[in-house]
Amino acid sequence: MCDRERGWCEVPEVRTWQLAAGSAVVGLALAAGAVAAAGPWDSGQRKAEREWAAAQEPVGGAHHDRPAAKRPAPAPSAPGVLVALGAPRTAAATAPAVVPADVDKELAGRIADELEPLLGDGALGTVRTASVVDLATGRELYGRGAVDLMTPASTIKIATSVAALSALGPDHRIPTTVVASKDARTVTLVGGGDPTLEEADLRALAERTARALRDRGVTAVRLAYDTSLYKGPAHHPIGAGNPNLAPVTALMVAEGRVDPKSTGYAARSLDPAGDAARAFERLLGDRGIKVSGALAAGRPAAGSAPVATALSAPLSALVERTLTDSDNDIAEALARQTAIANGEEASFAGAGRAVTGQLKRLKLALAGSRFADGSGLDRADRLSARLLTALLARAADPAHPGLRPVLTGLPVAGFSGTLESRYTETSPGTGVVRAKTGTLSGVNTLAGTVVTPDGRLLAFAFLTGNTQSKEAAQQALDRLAAALAS
Repeated sequence: MCDRERGWCEVPEVRTWQLAAGSAVVGLALAAGAVAAAGPWDSGQRKAEREWAAAQEPVGGAHHDRPAAKRPAPAPSAPGVLVALGAPRTAAATAPAVVPADVDKELAGRIADELEPLLGDGALGTVRTASVVDLATGRELYGRGAVDLMTPASTIKIATSVAALSALGPDHRIPTTVVASKDARTVTLVGGGDPTLEEADLRALAERTARALRDRGVTAVRLAYDTSLYKGPAHHPIGAGNPNLAPVTALMVAEGRVDPKSTGYAARSLDPAGDAARAFERLLGDRGIKVSGALAAGRPAAGSAPVATALSAPLSALVERTLTDSDNDIAEALARQTAIANGEEASFAGAGRAVTGQLKRLKLALAGSRFADGSGLDRADRLSARLLTALLARAADPAHPGLRPVLTGLPVAGFSGTLESRYTETSPGTGVVRAKTGTLSGVNTLAGTVVTPDGRLLAFAFLTGNTQSKEAAQQALDRLAAALAS
């Protein structure tokens, strides 16, 4: 029995089992006309943003909780963008640019005039790089140290998201499964790597498991939990107990938060897998299933079969949440899911190899780039401003509609996510700048898209280092993006 809407499946009894992600048809509409008026919009964003966007021009999108069952519409056409960023020439990529070269030259001059003084702001630290690309023509309109490798902080989540979507597709769902031995006397809770599993999901798993056991006349079991899908160190190099990120494990509830209702920067469990298993044990007891013996980590018994499965939201929604909220836990899960899809070890190192390989398949220039993690918390990460604009170009390319959530997930200036409070009502960037933020001590970055007054859709990336004040650096970055909007 399956509840497709909620992502639940209950399997009475089968002879073999395997962990497989379910899928749902997910659409993320991004109309070119809407972009020309106000930029790409995600209907999953907060109400104020949707109302503002509707006042400009109606658009479609995907709700974070219930993705619409429709195919993605083409993104704004960007002929030539792939060639400009180093990809092989194709008929689509070499189509004549809509905008004459002399017009682009004039615009590039104006952009340089606007950005150069702003890039001289001392708040941006001692190292700053930039890249601005017109997504309709593929021409780089501005570059400053564009190929220099920098610590990207959370803007690396753009790369993580592109890699995951291209490897798995926007409809992929991450499973959490309960399996029972042949005699149903041993039950194992198997983590599939979904950090967004909630208490309600765990209760539903327990209810379905208890029902399946009672149907077989079983009321007492031994319980184990399996986290073997992920390999290597669970703790990020930033250290254990960091409020930015839980231990990276294949089984957790509410991203390992001590208070499941908390969000963002919050206390994290040092043993999220054990916590999830103990909660599941209590829930089984509440439903008349006694657990005997000590709870322990372990693999399922030979011949075990699934009795209940919970599926995450589609990958498209997870990517949007990752980018909008700068969610580190989901970002690390996306990197490991990419590793699994590529046959790599699901570890920090394996995920880095998988992300690199996946982006190479998209014909992106990665010389010197390093993906030490999926979230950007590791200072060993290295990306260039030009790679970030290339990633955004791929997400806007009609040949890759499955990457559209990378655009729709970007926070909107003055409205959503990590940019909600960073732009004023009178700023020219409010509502038309969409960008992923990045912040580490001494590192501040911003990469995204912006719509110019004449409807040109630009991709930009600004990476800075050795900054002294987070607030001052963020304001300087916001002025740079706003300048492109004006």
